[in-house]
Amino acid sequence: MVRFKQKDMSQGQFIAVNLGEQLVPGTFEWTLNYLIDRMDLSLFEKNYNNDKKGAAAYSPKALLKIIMYCYSTGIISSRPMEKACKNNIIVKALSEDIEPDHDTIATFISTNTEAVKDLFMQILLQCQELKLITGEMFAIDGCKLPSNASKEWSGTINDLKRRKERLEKYAKKVVRKHRDLDKSKEAKRKQKPFAKTMGDDKERRKRHIERIEKKLKRLEEFLETAEPKKGANDKEIQTNVTDPQSAKIKGPHGYIQGYNGITIADSGNQIIICAEAIGSGAEGGSFPGMLDNLENNMKAITGKETPLKKSTCLGDTGYYSEDNLQEAAKRGIDVIIPDPQFRQRDPTFDERQKTRKKAQRYSVDDFIYNKRKNCYLCPAGKVLSYKGKIKLRNNEGKKYQASAKDCDKCPLLDKCIVLKHRPSYSKRKYSRSIYIIDRKYEDNLCERMKHKIDDPAYRELYSRRQQIIEPVFADITHCKGIDRFTMRSVKKVNSQWQLYCIVHNIGKCVKPLSKKYGT
Repeated sequence: MVRFKQKDMSQGQFIAVNLGEQLVPGTFEWTLNYLIDRMDLSLFEKNYNNDKKGAAAYSPKALLKIIMYCYSTGIISSRPMEKACKNNIIVKALSEDIEPDHDTIATFISTNTEAVKDLFMQILLQCQELKLITGEMFAIDGCKLPSNASKEWSGTINDLKRRKERLEKYAKKVVRKHRDLDKSKEAKRKQKPFAKTMGDDKERRKRHIERIEKKLKRLEEFLETAEPKKGANDKEIQTNVTDPQSAKIKGPHGYIQGYNGITIADSGNQIIICAEAIGSGAEGGSFPGMLDNLENNMKAITGKETPLKKSTCLGDTGYYSEDNLQEAAKRGIDVIIPDPQFRQRDPTFDERQKTRKKAQRYSVDDFIYNKRKNCYLCPAGKVLSYKGKIKLRNNEGKKYQASAKDCDKCPLLDKCIVLKHRPSYSKRKYSRSIYIIDRKYEDNLCERMKHKIDDPAYRELYSRRQQIIEPVFADITHCKGIDRFTMRSVKKVNSQWQLYCIVHNIGKCVKPLSKKYGT
């Protein structure tokens, strides 16, 4: 009969572990440990007040190492971090074998927003020292991530008021139903056989009512102080009861309740130069502030007064607006931000161009303006009346629209309104409208940008945008598993987003540091 070696698992063992040897040079954890030990963390220490009284505190270095290593492995909640401090040998080595609880970790992240900004800059200086930043070309974009808030608690002020009314009606209905059940002898008789396994039915009904009352109280408290939340076009947008500063954003896989992490990355090694989280899906409004951050950070890194003089910043069509282009020109920054229709004018797509020639509709230039009546005449001689001012894609302008009656039987309708899938049985009536942008500035940079992006050389430059910025988001979300925010409010989420970006930048330092120290 075959015999196997047996082991008594009840017997205790003493295993010698050298924590220092767990941090192998050339790995992310070794790089993290090396860089954090060199940082000035005096801003983190300002929150401590136990120099004369109180127990000894956990050091900011140890807590930062725990948090950022866990972020790099996809652990973004404080409770799993607490567990990792007890079970993960790498975390033990980084933290010098301390075991902070989840509340300590969460509080540390949420109360050190200014210190995190300072740490972000210090890591950037290390990247500059390792010659990872070229400063030649930058790309800006946003990464939409869900927050610690539910979509179910979103809506306009009127939507939330209607929900409150429905909950009140439902609460009354439930209470009435439970009272009838309490009076029913038949219900009590049927409940007795299940009382031991399922518990007291009366207690469960009581807890049900308490949950509804808790939701009602939460809605009432929010509606007492809540004000309508305005969007980019000054119209009311949905707010959220759990986190009012978050937004309902359309992401790649549907709508999410969350924040938009805006970043500007350098073309050399995809180092994130500046990062900010905003509670909006529209990114265009954040462009001037991000340019300020880019300029200030590059000044601190390079020591030059005009660090962006010979640089180019690339942005997608979401940033295309006259205001943004004027802001960049004011700072002397060369930008390439195409208009939304630039691909339709691309001559390289021959087959696509052939199909579009047939479906090319009349442009604004084909309409004649009547100054006396303040209206436009279409190629068919019909009138487009003035409908007022509107805001579209961060631009303000006047809207002119024809009547549906005039357009419905127009022989030029197919050349004027191009519809990809217009069923023959559709009874919907269409009308043509045009949008005339108000010229706030003497020099119209939007028109100049259209001519600029049609130049093959600038199209080639713009094609590098995805190579610079998209791998950054892929590394943060897919490779490192950082796929949501755990904090609430813009201030705290912004701090967490910058920590995510610091983790990305530290990951870029692994190879240069290992070469520097010959590992």
